[in-house]
Amino acid sequence: MTNLGLIQVYTGNGKGKTTASLGLAFRACGHGLKVCMIQFMKNSTDYGEVKISNYLPGFKLIQVGRNDFVDLENPEDIDKKLAQDGWELAKSILMSSEFDIIILDEINVAMACKLLNVNKVIDFLTRNCDLLKKRPEIILTGRYAPPEIIAVAHLVTEMKEIRHNYSEGIDARQGIEF
Repeated sequence: MTNLGLIQVYTGNGKGKTTASLGLAFRACGHGLKVCMIQFMKNSTDYGEVKISNYLPGFKLIQVGRNDFVDLENPEDIDKKLAQDGWELAKSILMSSEFDIIILDEINVAMACKLLNVNKVIDFLTRNCDLLKKRPEIILTGRYAPPEIIAVAHLVTEMKEIRHNYSEGIDARQGIEF
């Protein structure tokens, strides 16, 4: 497969960032590509993508967080450690050349709340990945994409919230929001 190796960003306050990356993964697997999704700041088997991940050929999902919300203003040490351990795992997977597409789900939030160093992430994605014979397509999702990430990305999509059912008191629905 040629023409891989771009950096894509899905960000913004609207719904659909993880969903868009999963749509891309679904399409890619349909063409025989191998996809790895690493979910930062998440660790729950309730997500639909976790439940289906073992049934989609060529798709691997790894969660590197805990099953609690992270206080973005004041993250706990465990959140920082889990994010940093997840980033180390992501780097090894990126360098392995095993996957055609790597989705780093919620990494933008992890960088924005200082769980990960933005400059170190950029340096790795722009320097080390360029050394690979087979550079994977890299998808970064999550709100608050740092401007430095947006500057190096080849494709940036911002999901803009116009209206959301949460504001009407409708909770997250299984199969729709998670």
